[in-house]
Amino acid sequence: MTDVVALGEVMLRFDPGEGRIRTARTFQVWEGGGEYNVVRGLRRCFGLRTAVVTALVDNAVGRLVEDLILQGGVETSLIRWVSDDGIGRTARNGLNFVERGFGIRGAMGVSDRAGTAVSQLRKGDVDWDAVFSSGPRWFHTGGIFAGLSDTTVDVADEAMAAARRHGVTVSYDPNYRPSLWAGRGGADAAREVDLRLARHADVVVGALGPAGPYPGALRVEEDEVPDALAEVAGRLPQAEVLATTVRTVPSAGVNDWSSAAWSARTGCVRGPGMPGLHVLDRIGSGDAFAAGLIYGLLTGDGEEGGSAARARPAANLDAAGLQRALAYGTVHGALAMTTPGDVSMASLTEVEALMAGGSAAVRR
Repeated sequence: MTDVVALGEVMLRFDPGEGRIRTARTFQVWEGGGEYNVVRGLRRCFGLRTAVVTALVDNAVGRLVEDLILQGGVETSLIRWVSDDGIGRTARNGLNFVERGFGIRGAMGVSDRAGTAVSQLRKGDVDWDAVFSSGPRWFHTGGIFAGLSDTTVDVADEAMAAARRHGVTVSYDPNYRPSLWAGRGGADAAREVDLRLARHADVVVGALGPAGPYPGALRVEEDEVPDALAEVAGRLPQAEVLATTVRTVPSAGVNDWSSAAWSARTGCVRGPGMPGLHVLDRIGSGDAFAAGLIYGLLTGDGEEGGSAARARPAANLDAAGLQRALAYGTVHGALAMTTPGDVSMASLTEVEALMAGGSAAVRR
């Protein structure tokens, strides 16, 4: 039985290492995707059973993506396979070229994903009642998947509503990408979609996204986070938990990293602060935060390193429980930034050692 199901695109990431995309001669290849990265982290770091709902073209590239997903331990039975026409005329698999950045040069992503198989998913293509009647406890999706096309918005809406009908906890990450909305209404259209979909969510990760007049409009300073979360709570009154990372970027290689969350019961709660965090690759750190947060919310009352034996309703969390979930997310996100690629390479032992005050000393 699967614990957590995600809906989203899984792309091939081409990584030039310390170099630049435009001058690279070799690339390291990973898999990645905003929603997928969450369930991959929940499987490999936190040991939960996870699955991804996506679509791939059935050719050698699609099977490479599948192989990478299998290496991550994520269940692939919910992948929808689309016939290959030979050259990607009707559907293709997504590619993402990513520079890590260094010093004053920030990270940069160049995606090649128009017309992908998953962007053509339509309402009714997936039997969501069958997916959720099989027993998952959590469903996650986000604004990257919803922003792929006009039809994926309806698919996300359908999936989230079905999850709620089956009593499955739902999380949503706005994850605004301007490139997905260029020529399609821009930030205003993205905001409309976020508010439409987040009404189904029990937990909103990246909750500062809906703050301000449009996504990305506000640069929220650390002392402004409580007010910003309260503003979002007013827009999304049904959400039980609003959570966000808090990051300042002195340089691409050094970030100040923390988190915060809000619930009606606790008000604003702060996660652990990690100033001066040295960063190798920041891409996917927000997804790693979401994975740790979800693990913390799913596990029982203060059980360290335990199994996620039962769901803990987010509405009943006290401040200590919410801080614990934030700690899992913050530390897991920090560790994800110490390794290359979108996906986490951390272990639960490493996460909990740092939560307990561990250091970067050599272990032999």
